Amino acid sequence: MPLSFDGQKILILGAGVTGNAVARSLTKRGAVIVVADKNTEAKSDYKIVDTEKVSIKDYDSVVVSPGWRQEHPLIVQAQKSGIELLNEVDLAWHIRSEIAPKQKWLALTGTNGKTTTVEMVAAMLQSGGLNAAACGNVGDTVIDAVDSATPFDILVLELSSFQLHWSTQAQFVASAILNIADDHIDWHGSFEEYAKAKVSILNRTSTAILNADDGAILTRTSQWQGKKVFYSLDTPGPGEIGLVEELLVDRAFVQDPQEAEMFAELKDVNPTIPHNVSNALAAAGLARSVGVSHADIRVAIQGFGPGRHRIETIHEADSISWVDDSKATNPHAAAASLMSHESNIWIAGGLAKGASMDALVEKCAKRIKAAILIGADRGLIEAALIKYCPDVVRKHVDGNDSQSLMNNVVEIALNLATAGDRVLLAPACASMDQFISYADRGDRFATAVKKLVAHEN
Repeated sequence: MPLSFDGQKILILGAGVTGNAVARSLTKRGAVIVVADKNTEAKSDYKIVDTEKVSIKDYDSVVVSPGWRQEHPLIVQAQKSGIELLNEVDLAWHIRSEIAPKQKWLALTGTNGKTTTVEMVAAMLQSGGLNAAACGNVGDTVIDAVDSATPFDILVLELSSFQLHWSTQAQFVASAILNIADDHIDWHGSFEEYAKAKVSILNRTSTAILNADDGAILTRTSQWQGKKVFYSLDTPGPGEIGLVEELLVDRAFVQDPQEAEMFAELKDVNPTIPHNVSNALAAAGLARSVGVSHADIRVAIQGFGPGRHRIETIHEADSISWVDDSKATNPHAAAASLMSHESNIWIAGGLAKGASMDALVEKCAKRIKAAILIGADRGLIEAALIKYCPDVVRKHVDGNDSQSLMNNVVEIALNLATAGDRVLLAPACASMDQFISYADRGDRFATAVKKLVAHEN
């Protein structure tokens, strides 16, 4: 990586949020920037050049945005030409070493729960009096956070498998891996390659906070030689974090591992459902790795609630709840939602991203009262339903536009639901076939519920 960007000709692949953030930062440091994207009409402060009209040999280095496939012709050309491939996370680390060398980085990855957990960690750090922020796939980009006018003491990075695939240099005081399950198989090519990207976070980590309830994590981290702190929903052994009756307890970051310190009571975690309690344990482990007290962690847990579209209750009436978990964009996340209630009218479907739906439906079959199926890959879900719970009512729903589609979904759910049921939007799929984003999908669900169920104007 160049020590100076002054006069460097840098090609940035991708005109999205990350690409634009990198362009601003490197322009400020004297680089000559060109942004390339297939969509030349994307919103950007920089002129966008069509990727098919770019000549790699004109540049000193290339910045790859997350999600760009390694087999993209421009990336292949750069590699063959020996041109350095850069990425936002490593660039941010390089800049941090110059402008805020004492700044510490924590990191977190996993298939599900990343955003909630990284926000929880930031709240714990702030409760402990630290100037800290969550960044990466939540809040600011990492490079924007590093470039903040007032340097942060600590950054908590939410990192996707795409970011980890490209990153090789950033160093972390501690990292957490929440879970590893099928997701983005279409991009990585196989589950093994996806899992490999997730676990690679440990290559640059001093202390690992690992979910002992996840077999894929246990298998793939068994040979790692760094400091491991396991957390689980069971009673913790010495050096671990876990549950003792109604308490979240620490036996890892204590003077005497034969003793235990309390993080919080179970009732302090909102919502008090298994995967959210697990997330709180992971967050507490990361916070303790940089010295935040147990008391400050408890204050943060008590005041924390998940963000929008994450098991968000939209409406409750007649003993029926309407819940938006649109952020459940893969089977693992959807399973966690379904298992947290006994009787669900399940709204599912979209883009499966290469994931199988069989394990999800087999696990949750007894919790599904009816399924309302939408989107391009709903057939995968229906096939699994027929296989594992053929008697479950199944409805296919379409609409002329995104809102009319969701209105139709809610009308059908209203006719199916009875007292004790939960109408759950947990699609197990990405949203871009029918919606702008998972947030748009959740917003349209909420709009339909408020209009057709709550009768709000």
